[in-house]
Amino acid sequence: MPDELTIREVARQTGVPEGTLRMWETRYGFPVPERLPSGHRRYSDDDVQRVRQVSRDREAGMSMPAAIERAQQIASEPEPSIFAGVRRRRPDLQPYLLAKRTLIGLSHAIEDECASRAERPVLFGSFQRERFYRDAEPRWRDLARTSESAVVFADFAETRTPPGAPAELPIDRSDPLGREWSLICDAQGYAAFLAAWERPGQDDLPDLERRFETVWSVEPRLVREAARIAAGLVERTQPELLDPIVERLRHTPPPSGDELRLVGALTNRMVAYVGQGELSRLPAPHSS
Repeated sequence: MPDELTIREVARQTGVPEGTLRMWETRYGFPVPERLPSGHRRYSDDDVQRVRQVSRDREAGMSMPAAIERAQQIASEPEPSIFAGVRRRRPDLQPYLLAKRTLIGLSHAIEDECASRAERPVLFGSFQRERFYRDAEPRWRDLARTSESAVVFADFAETRTPPGAPAELPIDRSDPLGREWSLICDAQGYAAFLAAWERPGQDDLPDLERRFETVWSVEPRLVREAARIAAGLVERTQPELLDPIVERLRHTPPPSGDELRLVGALTNRMVAYVGQGELSRLPAPHSS
């Protein structure tokens, strides 16, 4: 199978030397690879993610047993939301505080690049309220026409799968996803996501001035992690919607080497949407 990785490939993807991986397996029983009849080890993409998590936590000073326990816990627990899932898996990502008007401009820039560059993308969007999605619905219908799959979350009254449009999945306003604005475009040759969490206590602010803690990235592997988290949220209520993409999401894409050019293209589009002044306050994307 495509995700049956050798120990050399795991070492290359994670930066953990082969000797260290063998030592971890002998001393701690981690990771646990499959064994071929020849005795050679074979690892999955999930193994790669867990090794990366353990390596990050070890660098942060965590003991090896605690790091292994945390990685296994993260792998087994469903994520409550896209932002929370990305932050829990990648604590090294630094969120930045953005006004909603800036967040909308960044979203439009990512959507435009997705429409012009992505081939059969997997799309997820989280809009908090149905009225916010309805404002964006014409854009998302255009995106969905050429997508492999498109799903949006908001406080819809019911689940809908309108033809030629994204599937609409309802969320409760008290759900952690109800505080988020998220966008994921995962395709070969183009990958980008943003995830933003609305800070509480902003009910008196004008809508476009509300502030969100925001992370975004054009790194294909990180975008795939975000897509998997979103797929886990779909699986809670409508797992059949994942049938066209379940095999695709199982595998981790290679680095594209195109991140800098993509950041430049997004920056040019963001200037048009949010203006030079707002652009100076945007966070740099994670791209390595």
